[in-house]
Amino acid sequence: MEATGLTGTFRAADTVLYPSSDLFLKTFLSQRSPDGSFGFMLSAFPNHVQSAELTTVMKRGRVLAVLVGGVFCLAVMSLYRMLELMQGAERDQRGGSPVGQVEEDLSRLQLKIDRLEHLLVDNNRLVARLRDLLLLRESPEGRGVANVSSDSTHNRGGPPPGCLKAEEIKDSVDGVQLLDVYDLLPFDNPDGGAWKQGFEISYHGDEWAEQPLELFLVPHSHNDPGWLKTFDGYYQDQTRHILDNMLVKLGEDSRRKMIWAEISYFSKWWSDIDDQKRALVKRLVKAGQLEMVTGGWVMADEANSHYYAMLDQLMEGHQWLQTHLGVKPSSGWAIDPFGHSPSMTYLLKGAGLDNMVVQRVHYSVKKHFARQQTLEFLWRQSWDLSSRSDITCHMMPFYSYDVPHTCGPNPAVCCQFDFHRLPGGRVFCPWRIPPQPITEQNVKERALLLLDQYRQKSRLFRSPVLLVPLGDDFRYVESKEWDAQFNNYQKLFDYFNQHPELHIKARFGTLSDYFAALHQRLNTAGTTLPTLRGDFFTYADRDDHYWSGYFTSRPFYKRLDRTLESMLRATEILYTLTLAEMRRFRKDGRLVEGFPAREHYQRLTEGRRSLGLFQHHDAISGTGRDPVVIDYGIRLFHAILNLRQVLLSSAHWLLLLDKGQYHKDQLKSFLQMDDVISAQDALPQKTTLTLSDEPRSLILFNPTEQHRTTVISLVVNSPDAHIADAETGRPIAAQISAVWVEPSKVSAEAFQLSFAAELPPLSLIVYHVIKAPAGSTPRARYTIHRHGNPPTVHSEHFQMSQLDGTEANTPLSLSNKHLQMWNSPETGLLQKLRLQSGLVRQVQVQFLWYGTRTSGDKSGAYLFLPGVEGPQAYSSSEPPLVRVTRGPIFSDITSCFPHFTHTVRLYHLDGHAGKSLEISNTVDIRSETNRELVMRIMSDVTSGNRFYTDLNGFQMQQRRTLEKLPLQANFYPMTSSSFLQDSTSRLSLLSAQSQAVASLRSGELELVLDRRLQQDDNRGLGQGVTDNKLTANLYHLLLEDHKGEAKEMGGASVEHLSLLAHLASLSLCHPPITMVALSEEQLPKLRPFQPLRSSLPCDVHLLNLRTLEDPQEAGSPSQEVALLLHRKGFDCNSAPEPVPMCTWSEDEEMNLDDLFSPLRFRSLRRSGFTLLRDHDEPDSAHQAQRVAVLHPMEISAFRVQIE
Repeated sequence: MEATGLTGTFRAADTVLYPSSDLFLKTFLSQRSPDGSFGFMLSAFPNHVQSAELTTVMKRGRVLAVLVGGVFCLAVMSLYRMLELMQGAERDQRGGSPVGQVEEDLSRLQLKIDRLEHLLVDNNRLVARLRDLLLLRESPEGRGVANVSSDSTHNRGGPPPGCLKAEEIKDSVDGVQLLDVYDLLPFDNPDGGAWKQGFEISYHGDEWAEQPLELFLVPHSHNDPGWLKTFDGYYQDQTRHILDNMLVKLGEDSRRKMIWAEISYFSKWWSDIDDQKRALVKRLVKAGQLEMVTGGWVMADEANSHYYAMLDQLMEGHQWLQTHLGVKPSSGWAIDPFGHSPSMTYLLKGAGLDNMVVQRVHYSVKKHFARQQTLEFLWRQSWDLSSRSDITCHMMPFYSYDVPHTCGPNPAVCCQFDFHRLPGGRVFCPWRIPPQPITEQNVKERALLLLDQYRQKSRLFRSPVLLVPLGDDFRYVESKEWDAQFNNYQKLFDYFNQHPELHIKARFGTLSDYFAALHQRLNTAGTTLPTLRGDFFTYADRDDHYWSGYFTSRPFYKRLDRTLESMLRATEILYTLTLAEMRRFRKDGRLVEGFPAREHYQRLTEGRRSLGLFQHHDAISGTGRDPVVIDYGIRLFHAILNLRQVLLSSAHWLLLLDKGQYHKDQLKSFLQMDDVISAQDALPQKTTLTLSDEPRSLILFNPTEQHRTTVISLVVNSPDAHIADAETGRPIAAQISAVWVEPSKVSAEAFQLSFAAELPPLSLIVYHVIKAPAGSTPRARYTIHRHGNPPTVHSEHFQMSQLDGTEANTPLSLSNKHLQMWNSPETGLLQKLRLQSGLVRQVQVQFLWYGTRTSGDKSGAYLFLPGVEGPQAYSSSEPPLVRVTRGPIFSDITSCFPHFTHTVRLYHLDGHAGKSLEISNTVDIRSETNRELVMRIMSDVTSGNRFYTDLNGFQMQQRRTLEKLPLQANFYPMTSSSFLQDSTSRLSLLSAQSQAVASLRSGELELVLDRRLQQDDNRGLGQGVTDNKLTANLYHLLLEDHKGEAKEMGGASVEHLSLLAHLASLSLCHPPITMVALSEEQLPKLRPFQPLRSSLPCDVHLLNLRTLEDPQEAGSPSQEVALLLHRKGFDCNSAPEPVPMCTWSEDEEMNLDDLFSPLRFRSLRRSGFTLLRDHDEPDSAHQAQRVAVLHPMEISAFRVQIE
């Protein structure tokens, strides 16, 4: 059977179709003639079609589409009939062919049918795309068509549908834009008197006559899940006693209240107490005496954490609270993270919170906000034109969250009302005026002294409702502290309330109490809070002490954090798909016997909680003591190993052709990872794959929602190997490269095998690798060079050459079909880039050292205090050894310096994956003292003093380098990306780990790679940062044409990554996972697993597909899944070239059944970000089509059951 037409050639016998609809479209679109029309120069089209009118082509296209569709239907029906006949034959011939052979034949036939169905869908999609393309060409504006192919968009010449234009957002007169505040402030630091960083506050005394001051004193205890002690150390020594006493002391008086934030500690304590105490906890919560605030697993860092992990730890805490206490938090409490990000506020609002409190903000900003009475505001996302994302935020006005800095502006007075510091205790007041127990004799004097502080603080706010925290780190450990604080304050409150002429109503409260009173007062008075856009980085607590050091401190663990995050997300998705596939296979909704679903779910839970714990603001920040860092490292390490077990076991079952062959004994598992992590502080090492004449199975999992072309590298024991697609037998182009054991020494036993893999979204694809005849595999060629001292390198397997004569002074050059780079022959470092479009940019890489100050305060784990000499160029005693690799799959240039090895690599790939440079550094500064290593990228992009960094991988934030600020103040956190741009070009740096970034001069980006500092910086840690490791970091550098306006936009413009940058970042942060079969002996037959028929739209990211816990059986998986989608905002001015294979649309409505076809959802409810049942909307199962609105930039969460 054969049919030829618009979609290529189809033969039922071998199911060969035009390789892909996307490839067809690309070929189709590549034939556009200069006048803009399309010539149909494909073999499937007769020559005369090229000259026919467009209407004729459309008619023929429709006829051919119908023809092909009919042929497909006939083929599918024929194969179904064949399947019926074979099943009937099996029933009739019970003693005939072996059952296993029949099952295998049936499975193969079923696989063919599945492929045919996939191809039919592809063909239908292709016809729809062509129709859209032709409709677009007829439309005067070319807009309004949903799911337009990326190809048609690109060739149309206009901005891509759904993109977001850079714009300057103007709010009301009362709106606050933090970038403008930074421009306005002088950042001087005059002595403010009692409030040293502020100003004198005055009042007349009658301001509260009509509206009495309403005071809420909020007891709290800030419990760091690791800092000076480990998590378990703090729990045993302090936290459990705090919570034990809380039960007793709150129960003694119903007027007493407390808030608690860290669910990691609370859940551990809960597991230690009996049912009677648990019932008492629930009574206190129900009575409003104990309030759970934020509800995250930890109080997360907001600079270095990626938004996946921030949301995941929030979900872990909220799910625990729902299961065990039946409550949902309404207010956030972030008093100790070192700066604040709007990404966190967005997640809190999406999780159902309406209010929040922050503390660590630059003292100059606090002073400005206090003068303007804008310490309470509606924090709005920079990109949000509506008020949907608004959350009410209260900023503490003074230096710290401890008692001396919370009752009012004078810490010497406030300290006298911290009754934990009464004489005779271990804690005292540094201002040398101790607290006094409240008695009948002194209550009036004490009350009036305190009231004066309350009134002064109240003058900084627009409402007469006042929030005063009462607590500090690990407070209320001992019973006597509870008595001292609560009894003495109750006497003061009684006095206030007995004297109405003082116009104050005071009581203990929670955040819910405070914000309810605040909103009521504001509504009654008709007062509105100002809106605020922006972030609160970089934080300074005094003088020029900017906390930009922790953006990089302990970079080894910042990288390990992202490794675990990527592994957790991949495992969550594959585990969820495995359970869904098992239920489909069983047809009764139950799981396959023998699969350790419960044990795996507990491993997943441990992984979630280990990642969550590390988001703590003293963990990922790199600001814990050495033993604490090791404890975190061990937790991350064990989590990765456990998740690998879950992933291997899930892949094992999904890949089996005959599911009956599954066994749960992990000792007999036929899969293993292709690398080994030997310890918590070791980099992964590739295992050497032993090849023979029998094929070894290689399994690749693509954890992204996009079809991707990516280079996979293995280490094998043979210099010649062939690789083939296991399903089709199609050989795959490969490259053999050297494994370097030293800069100039090649391994004689191990070789790197690299090939370009095509991986459908969320798929498991099987390849075969086999030992090949000598000389049959293309090998990389090497040029080795060291200026002035040429090295000698010997290898029997690889061609090694040196630079001679004029070559030694000529720039090194490598290129692929997208770009060309030139590098220095002396250092091997990048100098210039040229795109296929003709755009040329000077892009130079340099390395630098920063030292620290020679006297006074110096750099430490938190602070970056560089020496007055500024950055110094990196130099070494001899020039670096430079290795140039040239091969058919990739080419690169490696520079080997004493403190780092730097590689810049080009991939020879057709798609967008070949558009960027991969930059990798392996850094080791353990020999240095008080030094920080920096990589600087210098370009001729005329970016001025503006550049952009991401906030938590969620959104981009404009930065302005200000000369009035010290150098260290102009460094900002970069979680995953940063870019520079001018009117013609954009240079984006995408990162696989978080670190500090700055643009100190126009066209420059510099990143701090590692820091080694011998001293404490006087922020409580009590040590330097000297536990450096051999650390790897990874980047993609992307140069793009940029079609922006010549003049730079004024104000705080909102910008977004380009579509290609989003896709490159996705690939960088979520690399494919490589598994190998242990042995081919008795290996069961495998079939690839492809759960999706096509990629999700380019701008829709599958954030997670997380199996929820069974509410009836703790620690077990339920059939409910959290589906989290993030629709990315992407830039209009950087057109994607080459066009990606995915689609995009300006339509905000998307059919989820279509997006995830052939997966089907038995139920689907939109919910809050943390999937609390109270936030569920009604089930959309009654709808014929499950259409969801996905706004650009927004996250959408759904509670689903997969059929």
